[in-house]
Amino acid sequence: MHHRTAPAHPRTAPGPRPAALVAVGHGSRDPRARATLLRLLDRVRELRPGLDVRLAHIELNAPLLDETLAGLAAEGREAVLVPLLFAPGHHVTHDLPAAVAAAPGLRARVAAPLGAHPLLVDALAGRLAEAGWTPGEYDRRTAGVVLAAAGSRDPRSGAETRRIAALLGERLGVPVVPAYASAAAPTVPEAVAALAARGRHRIAVASCFTAPGLFAARAAAHAPWIAAAPLGAHPALARLVLHRHDRALAAATARGRELAAV
Repeated sequence: MHHRTAPAHPRTAPGPRPAALVAVGHGSRDPRARATLLRLLDRVRELRPGLDVRLAHIELNAPLLDETLAGLAAEGREAVLVPLLFAPGHHVTHDLPAAVAAAPGLRARVAAPLGAHPLLVDALAGRLAEAGWTPGEYDRRTAGVVLAAAGSRDPRSGAETRRIAALLGERLGVPVVPAYASAAAPTVPEAVAALAARGRHRIAVASCFTAPGLFAARAAAHAPWIAAAPLGAHPALARLVLHRHDRALAAATARGRELAAV
């Protein structure tokens, strides 16, 4: 009796793996900075199980961005670079695209910086509340906030930081003055003085930094009242990282469809 062998089912070739999210931090000599960003990315993974999330740095800390991108290229992967920076500047407009161009064979796109967004305001307001920001109606007439940011010579960076300050001011109901740690004016002490000249004497410093470092520490040291911690692994910041990743992918998909229709 002959048994007919059932035809083997053809194996389905695995589909392409989804693009990796590469969160790009500046890098810092402060040993807490890298650990803080790793905790932030743990939150991102919790929100999006299965997403390949990697950390890279522009300088000072490992892994460096070029090493991370070279590894992804060797794996035949695609990537979305999400800058852990808050405004356009040299790093976002030059360093990240240059790193992508220097990784042959890598298909990658650079997402927008974290920027002016309600989720960022959630994180800033949350850190201020943790530091003790609970002004009542009377305090709102005497309180103010300095939004401390890194600073850049790129005018687009200052414009974005001013938008962030305006959104935070709307949320808190008090004046919020942006200030910069380098490359731009006013400094944090100058912004504090400007608020005091307007009769604002309960002045808090909000930290528009992702992680501890020299700039964040200097800004906090000039706080006349309270200073918020860097945003770190705040849940709203993790959601914003994913939002920037998703927007970059959606924009790339839309461009692909437009080209296919031509």
